[in-house]
Amino acid sequence: MSVFSRLKTPTLALIMVTVWSPGLLAEQSDPSVCPTSDGSWSERALERSLSTQLGLPTVPHPVDNPPTAEKITLGRKLFFDRRMSINGTMSCAMCHVPEQGFANWELQTSVGVEGRSVKRNAPTIINTGFLDVLFHDGRDMSLETQFIMPLISRNEMANPSVGRVVAYLQGQPEYQPLFDAAFGAPPSLDRMGKALGAYQRTLTTGGSAFDRWYYGGDKTALSDSQTRGFELFQVKADCASCHVISDQSALFTDQEFHNTGYGWQREQIRQNPSPTTRVQVAPNVFHEIDRAVVASVSAPPQADLGRYEVTEDPDDRWMFRTPALRNVAMTPPYMHDGALPDLRSVIEFYNQGGPDHVFKDPRIRPLDLKGQEIDDLEAFLQALTSPGLDCLAAEARINAPDNF
Repeated sequence: MSVFSRLKTPTLALIMVTVWSPGLLAEQSDPSVCPTSDGSWSERALERSLSTQLGLPTVPHPVDNPPTAEKITLGRKLFFDRRMSINGTMSCAMCHVPEQGFANWELQTSVGVEGRSVKRNAPTIINTGFLDVLFHDGRDMSLETQFIMPLISRNEMANPSVGRVVAYLQGQPEYQPLFDAAFGAPPSLDRMGKALGAYQRTLTTGGSAFDRWYYGGDKTALSDSQTRGFELFQVKADCASCHVISDQSALFTDQEFHNTGYGWQREQIRQNPSPTTRVQVAPNVFHEIDRAVVASVSAPPQADLGRYEVTEDPDDRWMFRTPALRNVAMTPPYMHDGALPDLRSVIEFYNQGGPDHVFKDPRIRPLDLKGQEIDDLEAFLQALTSPGLDCLAAEARINAPDNF
């Protein structure tokens, strides 16, 4: 059974069984022929990062970091190693869970060492190799350097310095041959980043039902509802003005920053809280609890000014990066703080036009979508799921690294 079966709808189940092209990429969409041994997974991952999948552009590799199987092997080990955190409890993969679309279904916002709360939702890292800006606020632009902030963030991995992590790796005999194989040199911050970047650029998936329909010419790939949803996405709902679809490929993001009114609305709620609050007590289990009770055992909610926290430009308050929508049905909850639990909640927010806020993007306006139209738009978003997700998750578990 697919590790993603928990979120599948009947429509989505149809999407997951169809493949685009023969050979490597088709094999990756069939769990029966996913790589199963340590001797094959990194070579397949390397080939995937050098291939062009239907609906995606070619993966851009930095000139100073050409991919190799050895870098990819090392990068995966670093990604899954909990010893990268100050107390050996947190790895990158604990917020970006392979079986959860390399995101986190179970929590609105991430939890770091000692249960410390992170104020933002963990976005998927699938297809991040194509992005020019990273994080919800665009604070970094390179996969080779974006790992540094989580390493030293007090609420994430909480290392006192990056030097502490490098010194730790230099003292671990198991890492020396891996760095030698990948770089012919001992562990360093630069080499860590290059290995992690090489690994993350293998996490690519195209060939969705939408891709086969739009780019592959398969007119049967989408249902009637999904086809109507595409028209809504393009015209009436105007989603495509930010979630861009190009002639040859689609990342479903303009990689720009926008104020949808959502961040401002959440700040008003923070400043003027209701008497009760919705508390998640288990995956998909929520209860309304007196806010004073929750406040007595919780850190106070943090303000989130979005892009402003990077630029300190007042015009950037509550602006966040347009998220890519590939595999969006597999990566709830939604928005930068994970407060919207499902796709329908997101559609309803935009259908209502967002709050009345003077700095809101003028494209955010009431859409007047009716019930069937909302169903159709949601069905279209489900058609953006790629068939290779299961293999990416399975690949991560092959001979799982120590301290996984």
